[in-house]
Amino acid sequence: MGFLLRLVKRHAGAAARRSIPRPALIAGGAIPAGFALIIVLAVGGVTASAATRAAGLASGILLDQPDHGGQPASSAAGAQAAFSRIILPDLLIVLPKGLTGPQISGLREIKGVRNIITFDGAEVTADGHKASVIGVSPSVFRSWVPLGTATDQRLWTDLAAGDFIESSQATGLPVLSAGRRYLLTGASSVRVPFAATARIGIAGVDLLVNQALSARLGLVHRVAALISAPGPSVGALTAQVRTVLGVGARVVDLRDSRLPVTTTKPGQISSYLQLFRASAAKYCPAMSWTILAAIGQIESADGQNVGPSSAGALGPMQFLPSTWAEWGIDGFGPAGTPDIMNPMDAVPSAARMLCADGASSGTQAGLRQAIFAYNHADWYVNEVLALAAEYAAEYR
Repeated sequence: MGFLLRLVKRHAGAAARRSIPRPALIAGGAIPAGFALIIVLAVGGVTASAATRAAGLASGILLDQPDHGGQPASSAAGAQAAFSRIILPDLLIVLPKGLTGPQISGLREIKGVRNIITFDGAEVTADGHKASVIGVSPSVFRSWVPLGTATDQRLWTDLAAGDFIESSQATGLPVLSAGRRYLLTGASSVRVPFAATARIGIAGVDLLVNQALSARLGLVHRVAALISAPGPSVGALTAQVRTVLGVGARVVDLRDSRLPVTTTKPGQISSYLQLFRASAAKYCPAMSWTILAAIGQIESADGQNVGPSSAGALGPMQFLPSTWAEWGIDGFGPAGTPDIMNPMDAVPSAARMLCADGASSGTQAGLRQAIFAYNHADWYVNEVLALAAEYAAEYR
């Protein structure tokens, strides 16, 4: 069976089965509540603390927020204890004949590689229609997909049970009905229940099955891999991958399209979305505005929980007063003393501080360093980057 997967790039399109928090309007100092998003993930399911956090966001009653410059607040510490990892891929690798054990070991040994996942793939037919299919371990692969899909527990339970998932970017397939069985034909023919349509995040993939079904269909074993290596430049990382795999491998950069950088400022700021973009453009041009959007949502749900926190942090960006004394500016607010409670001052101040702490480098390593300086916790860095990637996909 020929290998015809069209694995080209991570797709940033309309989300399926999820909504992300939208930056609220700024009008007369009153900021409407945003939408909720479960962010904290664990392999095998959403943690209880994550579900509680999301419920708080939805109701407008937030738990204590983490405070930069010190240890996370009590609720954040609980989330950290239960947090597994959000994994953001930097490269997609496709090798038509499949990756060997020594090749995978070689990829793992590349300096800067933190995580790698492989999966099967090939072309089959679904009720007579050609379809590109990948086979994965549900409990592992879910950490690599868009957040809205990763947090859909029923979806992954169904996949593990033997159902198949359709990508929201699938083409050439008829409309599928949940619960109905469809004939998938590869090395053998199997009638498989259809679970749901969801955003998988890899263009060219039509269907997703588990490893047991992958073996029955005869998919090419370990035909592709995702690599997470936030430190090295994409060029250096790609060169090392080609050294390990040779010229026959297809390597796709997934990092550059993840976080959009803006250089324009709106004439009049009337929403958090405009404020995030304007603040990044003026006070940290090398940093994506989506980082500010993610921090603003995580820290205060865009001004819904302005403190004080258990550690004394205040305002929409949750500055400690001592940190504000050093970094607070009257960015887009009225001239005069910077106001920690005014988003027009707080968001630009956060951009200025992040820039000084490493975001000005324009590298993934510098960005991670800056976010870590904002709140000294690895889980917080991952949470910010994951939500920023969702903003990047939603607002292009």
